[in-house]
Amino acid sequence: MIAAVMLMSVALVGILRVVAYTLATYALPLMLGFAVARFAYQTGSGLIGASFIGVVAAAAAFAVFSVLFATLRSPILRLIVALVFAAPAAIAGYALVHGVTHEAMPSAIWRQIFCFIGGALVGVSALMRLADSKTTAAS
Repeated sequence: MIAAVMLMSVALVGILRVVAYTLATYALPLMLGFAVARFAYQTGSGLIGASFIGVVAAAAAFAVFSVLFATLRSPILRLIVALVFAAPAAIAGYALVHGVTHEAMPSAIWRQIFCFIGGALVGVSALMRLADSKTTAAS
């Protein structure tokens, strides 16, 4: 019984890690969806309606960034779109690693090093997903 609980807790931690990493990668569309859903709920659309509107807004935000990244020819404009999409993801990745390692790592310097590495990896992952959506949308 104890072994089963231990295995389930390890599996749950793994699943939560994947979900947190994915949500950090899509930080900008996720937060835009939350903001639109909160606004819709406050204006009286109800919980289900606000949730639906938030999901649609998040998907639309990702679609707009993907289309902009795919259609812009100027490298500077593409860099601006990429930075607008990846900067919140990098900040969310930094915060995610900081929250996970806050109690586990006694050294503040090493914790900051790992936080910066984690933020950079999540930011690069967001850029790769944005670029991948460009190639799938073009074909």
